[in-house]
Amino acid sequence: MSSSLDITTAAVDPALLDLPWQLPLEDWPSDRIAALPKGLSRHTVRFAHLSDHVIAIKETLPELAKREYEMLKRLISLDVPCVEPFAIINNRTDENDNPLPAVLITRHLKFSLPYRAMWSQGLRPETASRLVDALAVLLVRLHIAGFFWGDVSLSNTLFRRDAGAFAAYLVDAETGQLYDGGLSNGQRENDLEIARVNIAGELLDLIASGNAAPGVDANVVSDRIISKYRNLWKELTAAEVIGSAEKWKISRRVERLNELGFDIEEMTIKADGEDSTITIKPKVVDAGHHGRRLLRLTGLDVEENQARRLLNDLDEYRLAHPRPGADEEVLAHEWLSHAFEPIITSIPKNMTGKLEPAEIYHQVLEHRWFMSQDLKREVDSTEAVNSYITNVLAHRREEEALIEPTTGSITLPDAVPSGTIKVANEDGEVDWRDLV
Repeated sequence: MSSSLDITTAAVDPALLDLPWQLPLEDWPSDRIAALPKGLSRHTVRFAHLSDHVIAIKETLPELAKREYEMLKRLISLDVPCVEPFAIINNRTDENDNPLPAVLITRHLKFSLPYRAMWSQGLRPETASRLVDALAVLLVRLHIAGFFWGDVSLSNTLFRRDAGAFAAYLVDAETGQLYDGGLSNGQRENDLEIARVNIAGELLDLIASGNAAPGVDANVVSDRIISKYRNLWKELTAAEVIGSAEKWKISRRVERLNELGFDIEEMTIKADGEDSTITIKPKVVDAGHHGRRLLRLTGLDVEENQARRLLNDLDEYRLAHPRPGADEEVLAHEWLSHAFEPIITSIPKNMTGKLEPAEIYHQVLEHRWFMSQDLKREVDSTEAVNSYITNVLAHRREEEALIEPTTGSITLPDAVPSGTIKVANEDGEVDWRDLV
């Protein structure tokens, strides 16, 4: 019963005591359950409503719950993309005082879906490959932080839309281990092999059940994570020897890393005379260059690609509204007040749960560009956002919707309905859009 519960939490919420902890998770009433898709799990996992948000609850052993809770806290402190630990509850008993499993509670990652749920919708091979690319980026970030996952799989990963691309998040850290001295090559290779085998197995299962789109090759997709990982790891960690007359390549290397979404905290540069060489090796590499800059300037905490897109728009705003000598933070605040917030606040309240604000703003910018191209004139923000709300956002479902990127080319067939365009994104999927 709730009076005997042992609760460990960093965020006190009295509503936590109102949940039916005296019942096994499988027996919880439907009015307590949030109907969200989840991946496969060796444990019973349910989503539940708590106050104004959703939590994920996993039944497990007390020692495993405590270990994973602490591990997730450490990963967050290292700025690793993962779910946020919320609480541990021990000493659960049913109404007859029979013991029930302990639970680990995490906050549900808004606007996210399990990879397996994405594939179960019948994704195209191209989209499947891009999802694996995002998982490879996550694995690189984990390994750079010294984390050995030990259970890399589609079901243990969440994705979020990131300005037309995908960002991956770790969900299950139960088998993981954090090494302060970093991972050996053997540990990294072991994690890679686990990833390859698990992904191939899950894809084969989806193909056999008819839930994968035609053309998905489990081995090709799973092998892709290996090549993507190796390319990214080399770019981030390999030493580079540069001649004394090629010092400009230092900036180029830093720019390439920034474009991948990473910063360099430290480099080793050795020079000895005019004919010496310079060796560049990132010793500590962190992610989120654009995200941190946007957060510092505006307070917006968004995904890396979204941050890059919003910063580009901010830079365009600065060019259109020159203020000689004006501080960057002042212009950023002006952009936030005059460009970003008016679009976000114009979204009807009943549609605000469909996409996060940064993704809405990105899609409005894309929609405006398509409209301008089709109408052959400049379309202002008000016209673009009204069209986007009516013709795009209104037809999207809530979080469980699969929203493909709206970037790509415009294809105009011989008989195009008046006032519409047909947008083909990079995955080959199309979308009719009204422009009135």
